Amino acid sequence: MKRTVIGFALAALAASTLAAQTPARTAQPSAGLRTPDGKPDLQGTWTNATITPLQRPPTVKNLVLSEAEAARMEGAVVERRDRLNRPSDPNRPAPPQGGDGSTGAAGNVGGYNNFWLDPGERVAVVDGQRRSSLIIDPPDGRIPARTPEFLARQKERAKQTTGRGQYDHPEYRPLAERCLLSFGPTTPLIPNYFYNNNLQIVQTLDHVMILMEMVHDARIVRIGGKHVPKHIRPWMGDSIGHWEGDTLVVDTTNFPPLQNFQGSSENLHVVERFRRVDANTINYRFTVNDPTTFTAPFTGEIPFRAMDELIYEYACHEGNYALANVLSGARNEEKRLGTKQEK
Repeated sequence: MKRTVIGFALAALAASTLAAQTPARTAQPSAGLRTPDGKPDLQGTWTNATITPLQRPPTVKNLVLSEAEAARMEGAVVERRDRLNRPSDPNRPAPPQGGDGSTGAAGNVGGYNNFWLDPGERVAVVDGQRRSSLIIDPPDGRIPARTPEFLARQKERAKQTTGRGQYDHPEYRPLAERCLLSFGPTTPLIPNYFYNNNLQIVQTLDHVMILMEMVHDARIVRIGGKHVPKHIRPWMGDSIGHWEGDTLVVDTTNFPPLQNFQGSSENLHVVERFRRVDANTINYRFTVNDPTTFTAPFTGEIPFRAMDELIYEYACHEGNYALANVLSGARNEEKRLGTKQEK
């Protein structure tokens, strides 16, 4: 679904008809712009939903879109949303066994329909510029090439998983599928282009908490101090922060091996900058560096827009029974067939 929505939006850059734009919300945070100790107040609920992709499509040359280009992209997404939200035909035939073959969960039996999805409808606007990609450096808006170390890791993993897929062994099942971590990145705070692209920030003198609505992941940023030893690797890494003027800078290392960003390793290092520019906007900048995965660092920017809504608990696999049920089903199948699968 993610690739479909973004691809459709970017294809609209070539369209010739100017479409109407969805009006922006004008939510106002209840707090002021500074905390009692004089720091910029980042607290509130925010959304980073956008149709601007992480990487710039090769066919798009410029980082900054014209007003007409942005309007065509946004109009195409709204048209597609309205079309997919039309009532379903109650007399439609059942889908074929195994799904209809289309990309994404909706191509298979039981996938979400468009009603449940909320990937965003607007291009990202940073400092008044309508952006064609979140990545601003390198200048081409693309993730740098992967390193030989990355290719070697991929080759070794392919050897280990030969003959079985991602869902054919309990150790290979993804964290998001088990509802242990968000379906999208938590560090950096990239939109997932699916739904629940919302977050809440709570701020004290010595800590900042960032709660992602997707799978209710909570990052705790310690203001000041040092990173924990390298052998301690919390989920979402170890985050420490400091203020540079009115910008909160967050440095995160010590990522666990099972959590990666764009194929990164446990050497991933992310630096984030939060700058509140007005009552409705935080400009968020991130720099990703992993010399064992990428041939160079890369930097991106995302606007966080204020919301007048609450963050709700994300109920996903309550009690996390899914994996136990999957394994018990596999053992039952082995018993029925008289076989024993590798554990």
